[in-house]
Amino acid sequence: QVQLVESGGGLVQPGGSLRLSCTTSGTIFGIYVMGWYRQAPGKERELVAAITSAGSTNYADSVKGRFTISRDNAKNTVYLQMNSLKPEDTAVYYCKLQRGNNDYWGQGTQVTVSS
Repeated sequence: QVQLVESGGGLVQPGGSLRLSCTTSGTIFGIYVMGWYRQAPGKERELVAAITSAGSTNYADSVKGRFTISRDNAKNTVYLQMNSLKPEDTAVYYCKLQRGNNDYWGQGTQVTVSS
């Protein structure tokens, strides 16, 4: 069973930055996709950014140019660098590992953008 642990959330002012981390319980082998999702109150969970085992990335239109997803294989960690944060980025952020027919989710970390 793979476990994912997110960290790095918090309260930040509009225009500020945060870096989220998602660490897996072990080395992930094979073909996979790691994604960051978010869910705001009263809204559905949405994909924010994803990175494949081959290194390809994709982003939601709402975060392009502001967020960057990256990974450190040696640390079994995927990052989400969030810059120029806006109040509408406020949400619980989750990471997900998709491998084969299995999805593994982290517990989520709260990001609040407010002055």
